[in-house]
Amino acid sequence: MSDPILVERREGWHRIVLNRPDKLNSFTIALHRALAAALDEAAADESCRAILLTGAGRGFCAGQDLAEIGDDPADVRALLVDHFNPLIRRIRALRKPVVCAVNGVAAGAGANLALACDIVLASRKARFIQAFAKIALVPDSGGTWFLPRLVGDARARGLALLGEPITAEQAEAWGLIWAVVDDESLAGEADRLASHLANQPTHALGLIKRALAAASENDLDAQLDLEADLQHEACLSPDYAEGVAAFVGKRNAAFTGRAR
Repeated sequence: MSDPILVERREGWHRIVLNRPDKLNSFTIALHRALAAALDEAAADESCRAILLTGAGRGFCAGQDLAEIGDDPADVRALLVDHFNPLIRRIRALRKPVVCAVNGVAAGAGANLALACDIVLASRKARFIQAFAKIALVPDSGGTWFLPRLVGDARARGLALLGEPITAEQAEAWGLIWAVVDDESLAGEADRLASHLANQPTHALGLIKRALAAASENDLDAQLDLEADLQHEACLSPDYAEGVAAFVGKRNAAFTGRAR
C-alpha cells in the first residue's frame, strides 16, 4: 500500500502531496494522520519557511471518502471534531505561508482545505464544488466561514445551497483563489512561488497572517492597536534591519526568516 501523503523536502520549503490518486485523494483516517504529521513536521522544522500542498493524479481532493463513514450520525461529528477541524486550525495557525496548488477537482472538504491555505493557484481544469447539499449535509471544514468572507453572501449562498461546480476562472474572478495557471504550468509555478516565499522574511509573513486572521473579528480601533503591536514585533527581527539596508543599498535582501 502506498503512503497516503508524500513529503518532498526542498531547499527552504516542503512539498506535501495528497497521495490517493485512485480515489481523487479523498480523506481517510490514515490520510488525516499522515497529513497532520507532515504539517507538524514542517511547522517544527526551522529550515522550512514555506509549505506547498497539492494532490497526486488528476484531482486535488474529493473530500471525505464516504466508504469510511459509518451509519451512526455521531461518527460524522466525531470525524469533524477529531480530524477535519484540527486540520483547518493547524493550517490557519501555521506561522509560515502555505501555498495550495489545485490540480483538478476540489470538492466538499477538499475545496475548503484549499481555501484554508494562504495562496491558492489552480489549473484551468480545476473545479471547486461545495458538494455537501447533494448528499443532504452542511458545508464543513470552515466552508461556511470562508465562503462569505471570500466571495460575499450572495455567492456563498449560491455555492452552498446549489452545490454546483465552478471553474477555476470563475473562482479567480470571484476572489475565491489567487490565480489560474495553465495545466502544464501549475507544478512549476507553484514550486516557484513556494521557493520565493521561502526566501522572504518568514517571521514578518507570520505576523501578517496573524493580523489578517484577526481583522474579521476586530473593529478598526482594535485592528489599529494590533497592527502597532505586530509592527513593533516585526521591527525586532534582524530581517527588518536587512530589508531597510537592502532597500537603501538598492540590492536584494538576504532574509533569514528569524524572529530574533
